[in-house]
Amino acid sequence: MFWELVEEMKCLSVSQPYADLIISGKKTIELRTWNTKFRGEFLIHAPIKIKDNVCEILDIDKSSLRTGVIIGKVEIYDVKSYKSLEELKKDHDKHFATEEFLRHKYGFLLRKPQALRVPIPYKGSLGFFEVRMKQGPSNNDIKSELFDEEYRYQWIGKH
Repeated sequence: MFWELVEEMKCLSVSQPYADLIISGKKTIELRTWNTKFRGEFLIHAPIKIKDNVCEILDIDKSSLRTGVIIGKVEIYDVKSYKSLEELKKDHDKHFATEEFLRHKYGFLLRKPQALRVPIPYKGSLGFFEVRMKQGPSNNDIKSELFDEEYRYQWIGKH
C-alpha cells in the first residue's frame, strides 16, 4: 500500500516559460502587482496557459514546456519595491518581463531553485496558495508511488 504526500507548502502559479526559467535558475526575480511578507521555500506551479509571445521573444520551444503541474520549488528571500520604470528595466536580465508586466511594482527575489524529478499534476490558484495532499491509501498506485518517491527524495533527502 502506498501513501500520498503529506507535505504542506505554499505554492505560486507562474506562467510558462517563466516557471521553467525560475526553476532553471535563470529568472531570479518574479514580478507581481502585490507585496508579500512571506519568506522561505515555496512550490512553483506551471498553469495550462503559456505566454506564446514570451516564448517567441526568448526563443523557447513551447512544446517542451510542462503545464498543469508543480515543477519545482524555490526560496523567496526578499521583495524589491520598484519605484520607476527605469529600475524595472535595469533588472530585465533577472525577470525577463515583457511590456505587459512592467506595471508590476514588486519583485520577489528568488534563490535555490530545485526541480522536481517528477512534476506533480495540480490545479493552480491566484496568489500564494497551500498545497496539501491528505495522507491515505491511493486508488492510483503509480501516482502515489511517484508522490512517495518525490517526497523522500526532495524533502527528506533519503532514498
